[in-house]
Amino acid sequence: MLDLDVVPERSLGNEQWEFILGQPFFQTVNILKHQDRVIKGVQVWYSEQNPLQMDLVINLSQDGIRLIFDSTWQRLKVIEVYNVTKVKLKYCGVHFNTPHVQPTIAQIDQSFGATHPGVYDSERQVFVLNFRGLSFTFPIESKLEPRYAHGLGSLQFPNGASPTVTKMCIYSGNSLTDTRCPLLPIQCFYGSCHLECLEVLRENSVTQGIQFHLLTEGAGQGKLSELRRKTFERRLRFGDSCEDVTSALGCPSKIFYKAEDKMRIHSSEAHKMVRSRSSDYYFNYFTLGMDILFDAYTHRVKKFVLHTNYPGHYNFNLYCRCEFKIPLTVEKAPGDGATLIQLSEYEEMAVTAYTKWKEVEKFLVKPLVKPVVLNRASTTNTKNPFGSTFCYSVQDMIFEVMQNSHIASVTLYQPAAAAQTRDPLMS
Repeated sequence: MLDLDVVPERSLGNEQWEFILGQPFFQTVNILKHQDRVIKGVQVWYSEQNPLQMDLVINLSQDGIRLIFDSTWQRLKVIEVYNVTKVKLKYCGVHFNTPHVQPTIAQIDQSFGATHPGVYDSERQVFVLNFRGLSFTFPIESKLEPRYAHGLGSLQFPNGASPTVTKMCIYSGNSLTDTRCPLLPIQCFYGSCHLECLEVLRENSVTQGIQFHLLTEGAGQGKLSELRRKTFERRLRFGDSCEDVTSALGCPSKIFYKAEDKMRIHSSEAHKMVRSRSSDYYFNYFTLGMDILFDAYTHRVKKFVLHTNYPGHYNFNLYCRCEFKIPLTVEKAPGDGATLIQLSEYEEMAVTAYTKWKEVEKFLVKPLVKPVVLNRASTTNTKNPFGSTFCYSVQDMIFEVMQNSHIASVTLYQPAAAAQTRDPLMS
């Protein structure tokens, strides 16, 4: 049985690990992986068709704990203990819930002190006792509701049988209903850079580079965690060297060498390509939600890959969500009310990690070529339970689209002609 410390408006955990409000989804999963001998029965709940409409949930069925993540930011929003009989709970080092200590009204009052009167929910027949960042739910019979005028402690229960807590929630703010996931806590940085947003710089429908708005720990020990946050900007372009990238973003989380290029067959000159003795390689920046591909010979940037990290995708939980913004420009169609003078004008659309492909397709107007079907599978397990995705080429970008129309990733590349103009070595 887990023995956990409760910290209102902050966390639930012990000396080895803790679930912290604002913690990224992938960090929580890493904790569960390392505690797999102790924490079992882990389930992940999400909406397959509408992943942004329903919170992302990790349910620990054997421990009676539910971790609720904001579907947009993918950070921990609510910690819910829905079965208090399966865990031990303590506050400030003193247990208020164990097999031998029942979490009655009196026990909660003794452990946490006075608070405002609880709120009665007649439909569920429960009272909710609220502290800042913490709430307890008690089952109350409806016949006791009229006697609630003087607070929960004034209720008289038959044979002295006081109700016990059935559910406890930890959240940010004064109200569970209105709570929002907090900012990424300083305790969750671990020396890494995190992405606030990423702007794709484009001109004349051609990608010029990427502007990063980054967040990391600042120097010094501030009393308030926000005082230790540091924001800064960096910019990268095609043709930048490994040293340029490392200077801008720091060391990558991992380096991956390409064993083969499965998309080579779709090239118009595939028959002229010979197998290289050297491999192109990626810098994986998991906390930025991005990969950067380098040429094996010149060691300069060839591609940027931006990941949206939607549940139901093969690579889900490998990356944080990349909060990108891509200005997509197309020429106005003559039928859009344009005059002869306006035929050369352009329309612009901002594509983000939350834009559905249907919206992009409608904006492009022109019929697209059929997509390339991509079916990922590992070398040890040839089955992919999430199904295939579809890759669409738009200008100098490749959009990987899931079956629910959400964009899984965007690959930015430099056309061969532009690469030769920029740097002869990259031909």
